[in-house]
Amino acid sequence: MSTQGSVTTDITNRIATITFQHPKGNALTRKTLEELEQAITSVGNDRDIRVVVIHSEGDGAFCGGAYFEELMKISTYEEGKRFFMGFARVINAMRKCPKLIIARVQGKAVGGGVGIAAAADHALAHPSAAVKLSELALGIGPFVVEPAICRKIGKSGFSTLAIDATHWYKAEWARKKGLYADILDSTDQLDHAVFELAEKLAKSNPEAIREFKKIFWSGTEHWDTLLEERAEISGRLVLSEYTRNYIDNAKNGNTGE
Repeated sequence: MSTQGSVTTDITNRIATITFQHPKGNALTRKTLEELEQAITSVGNDRDIRVVVIHSEGDGAFCGGAYFEELMKISTYEEGKRFFMGFARVINAMRKCPKLIIARVQGKAVGGGVGIAAAADHALAHPSAAVKLSELALGIGPFVVEPAICRKIGKSGFSTLAIDATHWYKAEWARKKGLYADILDSTDQLDHAVFELAEKLAKSNPEAIREFKKIFWSGTEHWDTLLEERAEISGRLVLSEYTRNYIDNAKNGNTGE
């Protein structure tokens, strides 16, 4: 596997399945984020596609959030903003995509992974799909993903995750808050539920889906500007001594988590 991660797209029966991977818990690198945005935009522009499924490779973590190795290499504000704009562009691509997006969450989700699940129009999960927003402990805060997560689970749910930044919240907690539409007991059941729903949606009227998307995402028209502002905050904070020390300790297993 590439240490930069990769993104692939498979199109079958009007269903586009976008798969991202990284050997470190499906972490998100700048390259992966760029390819995710491009893939989502591309399938959104394909008139033959009716529905999009986003998932990650393997049976382990859904997404480990930002890749620490790349965070450590950021040395300027411009580099920091550019990295976090990757998350902003993925969320905006999901928001603007005229197709319904299903997220298949087969395992734990951290930070940006929670953001992807929240930005999906419908998320189905495995019982192991616990969630955590570790950014405050990291010293940067979950600024870019906050609008997408708050839209799904509200300010109260978001603040719970953001403040208790070292705690894993179970998949059932996420379901009750509205992040997940349902939890399936096994991977096979999860795959069946995702496939069954995608097949149904693939037969829907594309014009109706486009109108639904407008309704689902009404009031978010300012997100292009908002998410860029949030990326600027994270791009500045990632250079702090606190964050540098945390990432270094995390790499060495010394965070106490």
